[in-house]
Amino acid sequence: MQYSSQYLEDLIDRLAKLPTIGKKTAQRLAFYLLRTGEDEALALARAIERVRREVSSCEICGNLAETQPCHLCADPRRDPLTICVVEHPGDVVAVEKSGAFTGQYHVLRGTLAPLDGIGPEDLRIAELIKRVTDVGAREVILATNPTAQGEATAHYLHELLSNQTVQVTRIARGIPVGADLELSDQVTLARALQGRKEIE
Repeated sequence: MQYSSQYLEDLIDRLAKLPTIGKKTAQRLAFYLLRTGEDEALALARAIERVRREVSSCEICGNLAETQPCHLCADPRRDPLTICVVEHPGDVVAVEKSGAFTGQYHVLRGTLAPLDGIGPEDLRIAELIKRVTDVGAREVILATNPTAQGEATAHYLHELLSNQTVQVTRIARGIPVGADLELSDQVTLARALQGRKEIE
C-alpha cells in the first residue's frame, strides 16, 4: 500500500479514472478533500449521488435531464422544426453558449466507429429519423465534430435523410476568430476557403 490509509488510496484510484485526471492530480484532489471542511466534502458527495440518481436522458432529444421532457424540448420559444444533431450532451452546452441557435437538439450519444464495434444501432439514429418524420422537421443541422468518425456519421445521416423533404445542412468549419492564417492547418484553411460566402 502506497498510502497510510486504504480508504485514501481507494479515493485516489477512483479519482484517477476520471477523464484528464492523472495520478498526481487525483492525489492533489484527494488531499484537498481531506483539508477542506467536512460540509464541503459531503456536499460534493451528495451532488454526485444526486446527479447519478436524478439525471437521465430526455425522452425526446437524448440530452441530460431531470424532467421529461428536458427544459429545452419543453420551451415553447424554441423551433421544433429545426433540429441540431450533436454527438454528446456536452456539445449541447457548447452550442447553447454561442446563443446562435433557437431550435431543438438531438443527441446521438456517440459517432459511428466500425473499428470499435459502434454501428448505427448503437446510436440514437432511429429515434432521429422517427422524430424528423413525426414533427415534419424543416431543417436538420449536422453538428458532429470534424473528426473522421464525426464526418462519417454526418455523411451517413445525410444519406439516410436524403429521401425525406427535410433540408440537411452541415455546420461550417474554418478559421477561429482572432487566429492567424499562417498558424492554421491546411485542412482547416482549405475548408474555410470552400465554405466561403458572400459578405452581407
